[in-house]
Amino acid sequence: MRSLYTVLFYLLVPFILLRLLWRSLKAPSYRNRWRERFAFYNQEFPDNVVWFHAVSVGESEALFPLLRQIQKSYPEIKLLVTTTTPTGSDRVKAVMQDSVIHVYLPYDMSDTVNRFIRCFRPKLAVIMETEIWPNLFAACGANAIPLYLINARLSEKSARGYQKISSLVQQALSHVSMIAAQTNEDAQRFISIGAEAEKVKTLGNIKFDINVPVDIIEDGTRLRKTLFPNRFVWIIASTHKDEEVLFLEMYKDIKPQIPELLILLVPRHPERFTEVKKLCEQQQFKVVSRTSGKSVTQDVDIYLVDTMGELKTMYAASDVAFVGGSMVPTGGHNILEGLAIGIPVLFGPYMNNFKEIAKGVLNQRAAIQCQDKDAVVKSILALYQQPGERLALVENGKRFLKQNQGAVARIFAMLEPTIRL
Repeated sequence: MRSLYTVLFYLLVPFILLRLLWRSLKAPSYRNRWRERFAFYNQEFPDNVVWFHAVSVGESEALFPLLRQIQKSYPEIKLLVTTTTPTGSDRVKAVMQDSVIHVYLPYDMSDTVNRFIRCFRPKLAVIMETEIWPNLFAACGANAIPLYLINARLSEKSARGYQKISSLVQQALSHVSMIAAQTNEDAQRFISIGAEAEKVKTLGNIKFDINVPVDIIEDGTRLRKTLFPNRFVWIIASTHKDEEVLFLEMYKDIKPQIPELLILLVPRHPERFTEVKKLCEQQQFKVVSRTSGKSVTQDVDIYLVDTMGELKTMYAASDVAFVGGSMVPTGGHNILEGLAIGIPVLFGPYMNNFKEIAKGVLNQRAAIQCQDKDAVVKSILALYQQPGERLALVENGKRFLKQNQGAVARIFAMLEPTIRL
């Protein structure tokens, strides 16, 4: 089965390259460093590394506390971090700088994977969340590299998809030393697709182990005082295509009742910054982009955050937050950053990727889920009029985070014996 998979992957390479080229039309960084995706490198790298893979920004952010824990306990260890997306790559470089080695994850073809393994000779491989690559996993097995899946999650839909290719998936999972699942439900789904039960543990979600530096809060407070004092600031974070237009319609309904309202709009993908700005202007809104450096006068409606890596600061500069990717069927995004900053958080009906977190915050009255536009408008107005309710949401959110922390320590304890070797 893996042989057929490999042949199909090789046949798809021209289309993969065309897709990279197509994506680069909006995000030019996709056409850079493409040789790394085939494990061809222009420099020498250290070997005997501890290797972590995080697909994109969200997975990378969740991984950073664990990386810092390892660096603190074993400063001599060389860490390699791979990502798939340019935004993930940029975030790793911005946060970890030169303290880790970074390249793109190679495509899952036998010769490519083998070049990667020969170059870095990992002593340990750690894959974040739900990444099952048959050739990569087989190469780890063939080279006696301990392989772990951490913060592992698996939706019902994904589990059903993997069950259709059960022989391929089961063979890949046979090379895994341990799966650290986020929840008991995730653990059972991994077992249902072929993981050995004794190799699956429930260790929690490391996204709860958020450490917000004091300077982030201070930067946000300073930004607010400097750029938009005396405004009621509503940040709408990580929006996707077709979401912004919904929020612009809501703004029209809310603005007459909250004259000092200002929206901080943060599109999820940088290649959409220009598109979103044009949309706002077409709707006759006055927009100021973060990168423009212009002042935010009282008649400005939208402050467009067209930068990367500043979301926490923007949360700290706001009164209330809505986390996007949840008003359209994208699956939602991480709402925990807003809770950690200490801001009331709202989200929409589509939270399939964060179902357990959404269920938990609602049970603890730590956030608000809005099923439609009218519910969002109603909630924003209520929070504006009731500062006490905003404070209650913030306190409940911090309590919810604290109750669920500790996964980083548990995962570190699982990995440490192999790291020490």
